[in-house]
Amino acid sequence: MPICIECRYPVKTLYTEYAGAGESSGQGVRLTVCKNCGRFCDKYVEHDFVVLFIDLVLIKPQVYRHLLHNTLMRERDQFDPSIIRLGVLLLLFDVYLTWARIEKQTTVNLTDSHSSNVLRLAEQPIVVQYVFFLILCAVSTVSFHLSIRFLTSSPFSPLKLFGLLPFYPRPNSVSTALLVSSSTKLFPILMVIWEYDVPAAARSLGWAVVANNVEALKILLDCGYGTAAILAAVGAISRWLVGRGILWMVGLEGVDTVGDSGVAADGKALWALVELGREWGGRLGLG
Repeated sequence: MPICIECRYPVKTLYTEYAGAGESSGQGVRLTVCKNCGRFCDKYVEHDFVVLFIDLVLIKPQVYRHLLHNTLMRERDQFDPSIIRLGVLLLLFDVYLTWARIEKQTTVNLTDSHSSNVLRLAEQPIVVQYVFFLILCAVSTVSFHLSIRFLTSSPFSPLKLFGLLPFYPRPNSVSTALLVSSSTKLFPILMVIWEYDVPAAARSLGWAVVANNVEALKILLDCGYGTAAILAAVGAISRWLVGRGILWMVGLEGVDTVGDSGVAADGKALWALVELGREWGGRLGLG
């Protein structure tokens, strides 16, 4: 059932479409006014994708409610086809970024053994290299989603057992929220025009992805920021550990310590967020 994106009040319809009205005149659709708050139930019905993406970057709760509750959610918890396409796009883009950054580290502060392993990988056929990075990013992403899905939608979840989060029976909706909030990862596409591979930009991107993940989980699960941060932390740590494990198996365990690759960016940004919270907690006398 759709909701008002301003006050989360359930509504029957988000708009009324009048037959025979000219679409170009903008008179064919009339937005529903919420009976609870008196504002339009969902103003994003009339907005295009560019506006949605900008508001996603700005982490506006209304746009997340529009996407997660009024647009992408299905009755039987099925994935919307657009979300599947977004997931594939994010995966392929992550493959490209991880591949490019690891290749750049062949001569930057690596030990002889690590450098030789990277060079040996670079000497393999392009198809072999691509499959390796595809597996690396795919397995890391799956571990990120599965760990959060377990904590939210499993009856054996520690958060459920301790009463921190009620059972949420829609695991695919959780993955949908994570994919939508991870769309910020597409920002490095600007590296086609500008040079992106600088530490400050990578850290900023990691912070943005973490912040969006936390906000999306909070809105979808209707929980507090603390619980949402725990979920995002567990997911990021799981992703980072799995990625490091795969790199370790092929002798590239030292790669993540040099640059902010796609595998490690979320974990590093989240650790920085935790350290900042501990610092402010100490200043306020909470630590």
